[in-house]
Amino acid sequence: MRKVKVALRPIVGRVNLPTVIKTAILPGNSNEGLFIATQPGEIFYISNEEIKTFLDIRQQVIELGGSSGGYDERGLLGLAFHPEFYNNGLFYLHYSVAGTQGPGALSGSFRPDPCDPETLNLKWEKRETKYDHIDTVEEWVVQSNGQPQRHRTLLNLRRPFSNHNGVNSLNFSPETGRLVLTTGDGGSGYDPFNLSQDDMEIAGKIIEIDISKNVFSQNPPSVTRFDEISPSIQETLTVIAKGVRNIPGIAYQRLYNHYIKYAGNVGQDFAESIFSFIHYRPVPVTRLTHASSGRTVTEKEGFINFGWRGWEGAFPTPIIKSCSENSTLDEKTIAFYDEAVKTSVRRLPPLTNYFHQEPRPDKYGGTALTGVQPYMGKSIPELSGSLVFTDLSRAKNNEQPDQGFLAYTRFRPDGILNDFNIIETEYDFGSQSVYYVSLGTNLDQSRMFLGVYGSMKVTDYNQGTVFEIVPV
Repeated sequence: MRKVKVALRPIVGRVNLPTVIKTAILPGNSNEGLFIATQPGEIFYISNEEIKTFLDIRQQVIELGGSSGGYDERGLLGLAFHPEFYNNGLFYLHYSVAGTQGPGALSGSFRPDPCDPETLNLKWEKRETKYDHIDTVEEWVVQSNGQPQRHRTLLNLRRPFSNHNGVNSLNFSPETGRLVLTTGDGGSGYDPFNLSQDDMEIAGKIIEIDISKNVFSQNPPSVTRFDEISPSIQETLTVIAKGVRNIPGIAYQRLYNHYIKYAGNVGQDFAESIFSFIHYRPVPVTRLTHASSGRTVTEKEGFINFGWRGWEGAFPTPIIKSCSENSTLDEKTIAFYDEAVKTSVRRLPPLTNYFHQEPRPDKYGGTALTGVQPYMGKSIPELSGSLVFTDLSRAKNNEQPDQGFLAYTRFRPDGILNDFNIIETEYDFGSQSVYYVSLGTNLDQSRMFLGVYGSMKVTDYNQGTVFEIVPV
């Protein structure tokens, strides 16, 4: 892989946190327009250099940043357009619902202690009252007058903590035509209840939803487990993967008669990971629930496992603490030894890793993976056919303001851990901090868009810009 330099062309500025950037063709229109969904709940539409508000659901989204000093991982997190959106006007939203704030599943922060078995075997109890908020996945439709209207609710999900709800969490599979929902592990740190490895938990999974079946209602009950869902809705769901910590969506890249699937896994304190796979066999939720009740035995071949919480990418999940004898060194202890051993063979190795403490001179240490997208365009030939990803902020440099970074890698069919290269960006952000919060493409993946924000706080408004990534 060669070094690549790109430029950033501003498209729109002074927007709130841009969580999703996609294109689609509106019913009755002929142009592919750009849609930008913001975390507080706005969706903007840009066509012919004109920006309009497509939808504003800020009143329906939970109040953000109130108890967390301005930082928040809830909000409007997913937007996907039906493959026949131009004809049927259907699109889908995932957001945290206003008025659903709860006390949370635990008081205080969680950190496992390998010397204390109780910290390794916590259970999420009293779920009906001990939760943080409720996320919803809804189907909307653009009416004949051009106004969007909510059509039906697909799922209501009760979440134990405020963080790890996923971002850019909705997409449509070009293979199955189903809506794909990516869910984080429920939050806190280190997945305290190990929800991501439990087959019956909705948290920490990649799920396909068959939206063609007319079994969804206006207000289904809020659930945390698959066996709490009604049987008719269970029949619409299949599980692609588990072992997810937090995920900036799933992306697809055509390869001959197949599609490569890419999914990132945001790390704890050690490594950021990107996974890729082609062949898989989703497991129907009905088979999982029947197996749980002892009525049948489930087959799990093809069931993808990213390995969390036992594994952080290619490594057993460590607890990192400073060495008191030497301030320049850290001690790294395996957090969940037994789980790392049990999942060592069954897990999917990552395509690539990068680290929070990066010793290699030609790399950056990262903070959090925020976007994973294939690029199939020709205008930047060095990137054509590669996978581009972005990190929120490179490792701290006290001499410079915070700034994210772009990088790229390529698919490997042999399962061997691949390297990556930094993409140099030519744009003067001045002295302000600039966090890279999202990455998007157009319909044929020939153009790429980058969302940045000038603050880590969702309560600091109108500090966002969306750029197109272009040749120098």
